[in-house]
Amino acid sequence: MNASLFDTAPDFDQPIAVLKHCHDRIRKQLRTMQQLAGPAAHEAGAEEVQQAATAVLRYFSKAAHQHHEDEEQNLLPMLAETAADADAALLERLTPEILQEHRQMDAVWQRLQPQLAALAGGAAATLNPADVKLYQDMYLGHMDKEESHIAPMAKRLFSPAQMQTLGNAMRARRGIAHPEGA
Repeated sequence: MNASLFDTAPDFDQPIAVLKHCHDRIRKQLRTMQQLAGPAAHEAGAEEVQQAATAVLRYFSKAAHQHHEDEEQNLLPMLAETAADADAALLERLTPEILQEHRQMDAVWQRLQPQLAALAGGAAATLNPADVKLYQDMYLGHMDKEESHIAPMAKRLFSPAQMQTLGNAMRARRGIAHPEGA
């Protein structure tokens, strides 16, 4: 068997691939959250529900925020410094939308977080299906925008040095030491 059994993340030397990998993990957590809000959660064992809720809670409480910071503090500003002409115009239009979507998703997360915390703690609680659907729809549209426009622009415009700068900032945000000799 050649296929890996583990979902390995790309290295920070490929920062756009890392951001895409984060999106894939977000999609996975959104599917889990959707299951926790539906009938499958009632059929699952209490321990399974607690573990799933804990994983979703952990991901969206930490990793998703770091991902947004990667975009807000590094990726988008670096693109703004680099983009010209049609790229600059597109970026000028999309950046406020992306930042607003981050705030809107965070507001919905503030409603979901205590619901997930209750499930993770073993309470006989449920997730509000409307909140879960809204969060999922917001995130899916948001990620599509970034994957369709922002990531391809960065891949096209960034020099190897800019990619390294972005990757190093993302690595530092997560407290990951830079590999020796790199």
